Parts: sequence; C-alpha cells; structure tokens
Amino acid sequence: MVKSFQFKRTTWAGLFLAAGLLASCQKVPGANTITVQNRLDLDRSSETITIPVARVRALVNQFGAENLLIRDAETQQVLVSQPLDKDLDGTIDEILFQTDIKAKATKKFYVQGAANGAASQPKTEVRTYSRFVPERTDDYTWENDRVAFRTYGPVAQQMVEKGVPGGTLTSGMDAWLKRVSYSVIDAWYKGYLGNPNFYHTDRGEGYDPYHVGPSRGIGGLGVWENDSLYVSRNFVSYRKIADGPIRTMFELTYAPWQANGKTVTEKKTISLDLGSNLSRFEVAVKSDKPLPNVTAGITLHDKKGEVKGDKAAGWFRYWEPMDDSFLGTGIVMVPAAVQAFKDHRVETKDMSHLYVMATPKEDKVLYFAGFAWVKSGQFKTEQEWDAYLSDFAKRMASPLEVTF
Repeated sequence: MVKSFQFKRTTWAGLFLAAGLLASCQKVPGANTITVQNRLDLDRSSETITIPVARVRALVNQFGAENLLIRDAETQQVLVSQPLDKDLDGTIDEILFQTDIKAKATKKFYVQGAANGAASQPKTEVRTYSRFVPERTDDYTWENDRVAFRTYGPVAQQMVEKGVPGGTLTSGMDAWLKRVSYSVIDAWYKGYLGNPNFYHTDRGEGYDPYHVGPSRGIGGLGVWENDSLYVSRNFVSYRKIADGPIRTMFELTYAPWQANGKTVTEKKTISLDLGSNLSRFEVAVKSDKPLPNVTAGITLHDKKGEVKGDKAAGWFRYWEPMDDSFLGTGIVMVPAAVQAFKDHRVETKDMSHLYVMATPKEDKVLYFAGFAWVKSGQFKTEQEWDAYLSDFAKRMASPLEVTF
C-alpha cells in the first residue's frame, strides 16, 4: 500500500509539472513570437540575437522600443535586452538580447510591450562599456566582462611627432588583461592620474603588460604589398554609438594614408558583445587605385610564441608567454575573404606579425580579433584557445536561424 501511494503521489506531481510546463510555453497574449534554431552540433553560449524594430513595429508604435520585454517561452523569465540606435538618428533600429542554446536545439521567445516595461527590465551590473579618455592623452578604450582593449588618438601621435615624451604613434590595438567581470576602465585610468604605472601592475583585477608600439597589436589593419606593410596612423575622430548590457559600439576614422602610391581612407566600426573574447571589426577601406589586399595583423612581440592557422575554417592565432603566464591572440574571418596568412618574422623591433590577407567586399572587410589570458581563468591551454576560435568560426559561418 505504501508503495502504491508513493507511486500515485509521484504520478500526480509529474502531471502537475507537465501541465505547468505546457502552460508556460503557451503564447503570451499580444506578444510576438521569435523562434531560434541552432543548426550546429555545438552548444552555443552568450549568443546575441538581433530583433529588427521593423519586425515588431506595432508593439514599438504602441509602447516604445524601450518598453518592450523579451521573455523566454519555456521559463517565462524576462531577459536582459538592449535597444540599439545604430546610426544615432534618435530612432531605435534593433533590440538585442542573449541566450544559451544547446546543439541542434530550438528555442522560443516572446516580445511583449508594457506601459512601463523599462522599469521591469532585469538589472545587471555586468555590462559592456567604451569611452574616449582625454585624461590619458586621447585613448579610446572598450571592454566587456572578459576582455578590454584600447587604441590611440591624434594628440598621442602629435606628441611623438614633436618629440614630446609619453606619446604613441600607431593604429594598432592594445590589450588590457582583466580577470574580473566588472568594469575596470574608469578605476584604472583614475589610478593612472596618480601613478602612470598604475595599470601596469596586477592588483588582482589584471593589468596591461601588452606592448603595441608601431605594430598592429591585436587586429590593426594595413595593406601588404612588395614585402612591406603600409598602415594608417592614429585615429583622428571617434563616434560612440552604444553602451549597454549586451553591446558596446563605436566608430574610429583615420586620416587618408599612402599604400605604395595609393591613397587609402579607413573607417572602423568596432563592437564588443558581452561574453565574447573577440571584438568585431567592420572596416570601410577605399582607395583611388585597386588594392591587392587588406591585411589584419597580430604582433609576434619577441617571436617566442607559436603561430597556427586554419585558412579553410577562417581562424588564426598566436600563443606566447606573457610574464609568468601565457597569452593567446586570434583573428577570425570568413574563409571566402581570406587570400592567405603569413608568419612574418624579422629582426626589426615590432615588425614581426601574423598577417591575414583579405579581399575586401564592396570596400569593406569584416573580421573578429581578441585574446585569451591564462590567468583570467577563462582558458588553461593553447588547445582550449584553438577550440574557442574554431567554434567561433563555425558559429560565424552558421548563425542562429531566427524566424518571427
């Protein structure tokens, strides 16, 4: 009798649970349904999903884009989202949210409006962030929960040209190695004001041991021709587009520069999503004469590391010792755009690079570049970094299928 009673109680509990799950998956009245499908045999985490405002126009017109809520259809949980005005015209173009999704899985989400939906948005302290830094000459710097970067503006260039100490002449990309999920940019620059070496010392949050100099750093651009790389100088202007819990985004414009007799103009749109070790670079490159390529580079520093690349898959990396740890750097690019890659090592300081030569499409080149620091705890070995880049390339080649 006892066994029979336990079986019945368990059965009824299972029925109630099944009914609850069925109810939770029922459509929310007045909501739009989004179906997301992962075609890969690969679990995907922190995937950013973009909802064009045009797809939810009726809800936006009624409630305003800032008052739309994204709800997981299975759990009914309201997810963190971010309205994005990509062209800064005052009108929201997209709404972003993130999800984890298993291999070969399908998930559903609801988009619904609320009179005061903005107040119901989940609160999170982990964000993406970028800003211009006039208190440190004129850096532009950006970060998420895993990595941080910076590059250099016109004042830093002028200081070098005038022989003033403390300047930097490069369009290369610097790396700040962090091992905390919260933002460090403001605190590290504040410390710099009292001590110029502040962020070069690891106090538990990470530090900046990465040397850029005139090199490409991690993902700086150029044109490779006649065994030489021609490059731009520091950015001359910037435009911040977005910060938020999902994505930071900005533009950098460069003065026209010469590439073996060709006049080149360059504008980078850079973004970094939460949970990613790689920044996205969409670079508009135009020239008065045809260019043989547009080349993204990674500095090889003192050449003590190892280059590895998979042209067919579209990922390339360098793994090197960094103080008492190791650093992996990498570039991911659509394979169809890749002409070749080159492990270029020379005696001239800062001129040894991993080069990835690409063919521009409609005067644009798209690639991702970033890094992994062993002391961050995110990756332990070069094999794990290779796997991350390989999986990233697969995800880029097979984006989530989103239907409305």
